[in-house]
Amino acid sequence: MQELRSSATSVQAAAAHVVAEGKATTLGVNWGTMAFNPLPNSIVVKMLQDNQITRVKLFDANPDVIKSMAGTNIEVMVAASNDELSSLATDSAAAAAWVRDNVTQYLASNNGVNIKWVAVGNEPFLTSYNGIYEDVALPALQNVQAALANAGHGNDIKATIPCNADVISTPPPYLPSQTTWRADIASLMVQISQFLNNTGAPFMVNLYPFLSLVLTTDFPLPYAFFNSTSNSIVDGTHVYTNVFDASYDGLVTALTNAGFPSLPIVVGEIGWPTDGFPSANIQFAQSFMSQLANHMLSGTGTPLRPGVLQGYLFSFLDEDAKSIAPGAFERHWGIFNYDGSIKYTLDLSGGVANGVNSSLVAAKNVPYLPMQWCVINPNTDLTQLQANLDYACDHGDCTATYPGGSCSSLTVEGNASYAFNNYYQYNDQDSGACNFQGLAEVTTTNPSTGTCQFFIGLQPTTASSSTSDGWIAACENFFFKFCDVVTLAIILEI
Repeated sequence: MQELRSSATSVQAAAAHVVAEGKATTLGVNWGTMAFNPLPNSIVVKMLQDNQITRVKLFDANPDVIKSMAGTNIEVMVAASNDELSSLATDSAAAAAWVRDNVTQYLASNNGVNIKWVAVGNEPFLTSYNGIYEDVALPALQNVQAALANAGHGNDIKATIPCNADVISTPPPYLPSQTTWRADIASLMVQISQFLNNTGAPFMVNLYPFLSLVLTTDFPLPYAFFNSTSNSIVDGTHVYTNVFDASYDGLVTALTNAGFPSLPIVVGEIGWPTDGFPSANIQFAQSFMSQLANHMLSGTGTPLRPGVLQGYLFSFLDEDAKSIAPGAFERHWGIFNYDGSIKYTLDLSGGVANGVNSSLVAAKNVPYLPMQWCVINPNTDLTQLQANLDYACDHGDCTATYPGGSCSSLTVEGNASYAFNNYYQYNDQDSGACNFQGLAEVTTTNPSTGTCQFFIGLQPTTASSSTSDGWIAACENFFFKFCDVVTLAIILEI
């Protein structure tokens, strides 16, 4: 307890560091870059500014992305991949070099980047990793924070480890007050919490009510949102009307029992996808995200943590090059479409979206390719149609045609047109990409119908040499997350 009392000052500093000025700044966004033709960084940054988003979390340390935010005062979190943890843990010189190359060099000028956080790995304690990062995550965190301090930035830049919700375990009857650390990493989590408490950094956790709904049998739909009454959980004097509050307070309980009742918590990822699955749709996403923003910014907080809550929405833009191993919905988490167009009304300041006027601001000056599409040529022999459709989907994105998706009601010929067009757009409308053994043709008539939108590609941009590394790290994370969301679903089952 003496350690807890001696860290009171650092806890207060952490709270001051975490709480941003004004409601509009407390919700950040995750900016993922796994796209076939991503929007130019300059356009994305302008979108962030237009939407008054002042906090951005990255999944890597892509220099082009980081430099694009220079002079904006956007608060940035850069990240080291799980693959880098071993070298960062065993070699303090490597940690110093990483900080120099990925943090301090961008702070040097008066027009620099406002880097405030470093994510050391991403969900390294997933059970599906079989413990391969358990011995290196904490030493890597310690070495990175020490490197920041040695560079003169220990007080203003903090390192933390984004954790999956599976770091906690809630036995039946699944009450937040009964939550403990997962048995195999309990001691490690206490050590990490102690270190974060001492350095003034928050505990970061990723929460996904959508995955609880998808992967838990008979999970009550209202409990995934914020307006459940019939499915409430009574835990002593507290009533939980949604799975977010219950899982958040489960973490509060684990931290409190470990001796850190005031350690700040930041939600690293939370969102709702809009396509590729029956419950991944615009209606549910708008409802969840609106309620989430209102809930986190209202000051009500959770039963155990009243007040404005901190977090990063997942995600800012759709990413059509992500792995779909977890599900087709993985490419549709964005609050904006791939091209920066608005999906649904949403007020990120904590107000209620009125369904008519959106407070979101779409991308400007988007560099579209010409307005032309690749569709099926009906005047040909369709014998090889299925093989060509499969090829196009294997080399593009057909997730909207999956069951429950926005294009799931298309005919076989419609599916082929959708697949052909995606392949054509991803190949920058090259004439050879709209052939498919004579089955396809180019048209200037938009083939979109109803909710099914045939997209137009973006002009290619020059990617940084480190982009592929970031894709690999993110792909790795989402593949293993699929294995582990079953555990999360069990944790949150009611």
